[in-house]
Amino acid sequence: MMIYLYMSDFFCTFAQNLRKEKQMKDYQLTSDGLYAYRWPRASVTADAVLFAEKNGQMHVLLIQRGNEPYKGFWAFPGGFLEMDETVAHCAERELEEETGIQLTGMQLVGIYSDVERDPRGRVVTAAYAAMTTMPEAVASDDAAAAKWWPLNALPELAFDHDKILADAKQVLKI
Repeated sequence: MMIYLYMSDFFCTFAQNLRKEKQMKDYQLTSDGLYAYRWPRASVTADAVLFAEKNGQMHVLLIQRGNEPYKGFWAFPGGFLEMDETVAHCAERELEEETGIQLTGMQLVGIYSDVERDPRGRVVTAAYAAMTTMPEAVASDDAAAAKWWPLNALPELAFDHDKILADAKQVLKI
């Protein structure tokens, strides 16, 4: 009985160590003593799609990109997820950083993960949308300009934002 328990403990420990060793092959030790996953990973972003009606005409909020890629093109306020936030909070934060508009409770439109959607690399975005009044938008952070555009007179949009716009209109029944 004693030998059986000892052998059983030995094989359990051996199996656990083998499993850990196999899992650790997916990681590499960094110079600061931490382990990092060695396989490529996608980046995560969030975008905010705001609609407002003025004089019987529907408008959408866009920012003009101040940086590459698509520098000078118009896009939805958005940006990269920080490690300590949800994607919903990321959309709210980026909206405020790029336009000065504070808004919570936006509705999830969808997740956009086409492999080629962003020339910087593998980027997956969560798009959120809301109807609002038309608060003043003031460009800041990496937005060169911020403007409410009539839906029937939009400029060419960056990335896959034309698809996100179509989906947001459908979700909000616009």
